[in-house]
Amino acid sequence: MNKEAKAEGRRLPGWLEWVIVFAVAIIASLLIRRYVVEFYKVPSGSMLETIQEGDYLVGEKVSYRSRSPQAGEIVTFDDPVGSGYTLIKRVIAVGGQTVDLRDGIVYVDDVAQEEPYTLGKPSYPLDQQAQGANVSFPYTVPEGYLWVMGDNRTNSLDSRYFGAIPESSVTSRAVWTYWPPSSWGSME
Repeated sequence: MNKEAKAEGRRLPGWLEWVIVFAVAIIASLLIRRYVVEFYKVPSGSMLETIQEGDYLVGEKVSYRSRSPQAGEIVTFDDPVGSGYTLIKRVIAVGGQTVDLRDGIVYVDDVAQEEPYTLGKPSYPLDQQAQGANVSFPYTVPEGYLWVMGDNRTNSLDSRYFGAIPESSVTSRAVWTYWPPSSWGSME
């Protein structure tokens, strides 16, 4: 018996090969979404004009396995209010830094922040009484936490409302808007 005949005798039926291919594809897809990237639809205008309401974006999950989020990065995270939604905001300060809001300007460690992405919108404190967040300014971000704010400062419920978020609640770093085509591009 030649090699071709032996190989032919050991082949799986065609339908079983397709089942295995689909199973491997589904498992690979699930693993990629769990550990590498996630896809999101932006539900609100809290990040205008950087991200439009209804945009679809990619969040990568790999970089935060070896480092913590940094100020300026746009992150997705679990809603601290417990709605079950994933929120998206910009990291303004990290653990140990002090945030202050003076005359509509954000200060981190007494340095006024240049924030061109806010399009000059003022950053004022919000009434956080509804959530029981005890935020008064200046506010020192606890270690292991992040201060996050939406770019649309006049229409964003963010750390001014719910307080600093735990780093452990961050689900990804937003890196790319892929839909609609007019919003296509990097968030770097």
